Amino acid sequence: MQAIDEIPVFGPDSRPVEKVDLTNSVFCSDVNASLVHRAVVMQRGNVRQGTASTLGRGEVRGGGKKPWKQKHTGRARSGSSRSPIWRGGGAVFGPKPRSYSLSLPKKMYRAALRGALADKAENGLVVLGDLVLPEMKTRALVKSLSSVGASGKVLLVIQEELDGLIRIGKNVKNLKVIHADALNVYDVLWCEKLVVTKAELKRIQEIWV
Repeated sequence: MQAIDEIPVFGPDSRPVEKVDLTNSVFCSDVNASLVHRAVVMQRGNVRQGTASTLGRGEVRGGGKKPWKQKHTGRARSGSSRSPIWRGGGAVFGPKPRSYSLSLPKKMYRAALRGALADKAENGLVVLGDLVLPEMKTRALVKSLSSVGASGKVLLVIQEELDGLIRIGKNVKNLKVIHADALNVYDVLWCEKLVVTKAELKRIQEIWV
């Protein structure tokens, strides 16, 4: 992937005030689509409850009595009213509680995340200098993000000092607010704009190198 040396940093007035260097080992990694897919499947599978369950014919209550005699009725023979072909009967090969959890070596997951970040750096990365809001209100956060072109699905990565934004960010549809150490492949692919504060960009490049 082509190296991206610098990216503009937006100030409080939503104008570029400086440029910041990007670490090529993080934001210029090769994108392995197969590896990224495996990481997403693992991540989504690990949050599935796996509690879906149905009853088989041997588990449905009733059905012990033969509905009618075997011969001379003119009807097809039947041994139980809980047969899968009967209304109220058991399910055939229905789901049972199971675990969907998967595992992936840490090096492979980190490589997948670097690939996702590199892909996002080309056309979806926005860096903010200091995310200062006039008031800790949802509308102020939305206005600030819109002023730098962050619309649609947005992933906002902030430092711990701005934890209050996580609370007000929950009120905004299609907005997720996290810290650098909580970055994951699914969220990076999900968002249309990855908005990162300058301080947290440095942490990303230190943690996921």
